[in-house]
Amino acid sequence: MSDTVVRIENLRKQYGPITALDDISLEVERGTIFGLLGPNGAGKTTAVKILTTLVRPDAGKVEVAGTDILKDPDRVRSLIGYVPQELTVDPYLTVEEHLRYYADLYHLSAAVREPRIREALGLVGLAGQEDRRARYLSGGTKKKLDLACGLIHRPPLILLDEPSLGLDVHVRRDVWNYVLRLKEQGTTVFLCTNYMDEAERLCDEVAIIDHGKIAVAGAPAALRSQLKKDVISVEIAGFNEHEREKLATLEKAVSQLAIVQATTKDGARLKIDVESNEIALPQILERTASLSIPIRTITYSRPGLDEVFLHFTGRPLAEEKEKDA
Repeated sequence: MSDTVVRIENLRKQYGPITALDDISLEVERGTIFGLLGPNGAGKTTAVKILTTLVRPDAGKVEVAGTDILKDPDRVRSLIGYVPQELTVDPYLTVEEHLRYYADLYHLSAAVREPRIREALGLVGLAGQEDRRARYLSGGTKKKLDLACGLIHRPPLILLDEPSLGLDVHVRRDVWNYVLRLKEQGTTVFLCTNYMDEAERLCDEVAIIDHGKIAVAGAPAALRSQLKKDVISVEIAGFNEHEREKLATLEKAVSQLAIVQATTKDGARLKIDVESNEIALPQILERTASLSIPIRTITYSRPGLDEVFLHFTGRPLAEEKEKDA
């Protein structure tokens, strides 16, 4: 049996004049969590809908566990679980009725159905809430129920489209823990997200997609190491319009330092890419002091996937999110 669960070759999809996917190719290995990262409108959801057989590609080849999605779509649908961005629960059904409904859709026998329902409830933390109707559940709990419904038939591949979108911090962490448990059980996870912290926490491999093209792919640590830089973040105290001018002055001043590679303004913060924070930090502090600019905090870190996105696309992901908003 091949270790490749998802194979995409030269995939293209257009909606009228808009190219949603532009000749993308990627592979996902068995038992891994793969992240497709990018802003809204980058092509992530289109890729997932093609994998689920809900959308037909214009060109290219897509296989799930060795099965071509166009030649045998019924088999492909039996091999996947799909949790979309939008909540799909029926407000008038109970938690258990949802799971029984999905078990019937996948033709699970009575002997298999009951333990699977108990297992799914336990996995997502809904044991004891079997009789609650969905309309009385919180948004986060509805998302857990969606996840349980997608897992009831134990698919070898589960597709998660923005699984933590709109969830509070605690529920997001719960969902992350459930995803990691799926990996422990041998399930392959294909995760679409524009949350870089989510990808950092969960993914073994990622691909950054931008305007329908794959900009770069690889293990997060390997992608970060390609940047060969550190990031220093300077936050201005008492940020207002006057301090905004000071931030611009500081950006101009530190940009003149030979060790500085690039700068990016992010609200009250100035993010500075440098070759080495140990060498650059004293120089940046000296420039800041000479300009009499009040500093609230100054921190340094290795680059994250946000910086990887900026490096390979030429613009920050935060900027793309603002456009979408």
